[in-house]
Amino acid sequence: MQTIDTFHDFSAPRDTLWELLADFGNIQRWWPTGLAVDIDRVELEGQGAGMTRHIFNVGFPTAVSEQLLSIDPRTYTYSLALVNDRPAGITKYKATGTLSLIEGNKCRLSYHSEFEAELGREQEAKDFLNAAYQIMFSGLSQATS
Repeated sequence: MQTIDTFHDFSAPRDTLWELLADFGNIQRWWPTGLAVDIDRVELEGQGAGMTRHIFNVGFPTAVSEQLLSIDPRTYTYSLALVNDRPAGITKYKATGTLSLIEGNKCRLSYHSEFEAELGREQEAKDFLNAAYQIMFSGLSQATS
């Protein structure tokens, strides 16, 4: 199992970011357009913890499916897993995001992920995930500025 720990600081209140992240089925509300991956549509299965969002990206043959494993507004923490067809050789993936307060009225999104990949594709998987985190951070920054 490999891990990635990353974070991004936002010049927005924690509750503003939490509102976007907690609305798990509405990723199009904040996912940026015109970068590496544009969302065509999102199909939802279920509601709340346990729900899955199937993200159909422009130019990709299958959806990226993310299942919301848990969400806790008291601790501003959520976790998700990639399910079904996983990109970039990823065979197993779980991530936990936590929003914490930092100086002023700002916040930090810390992201801890654990993943496994097909033999020989570990670096590809890691590069893919790091790129996805940067796109996520960019979109959330744009949505809250």
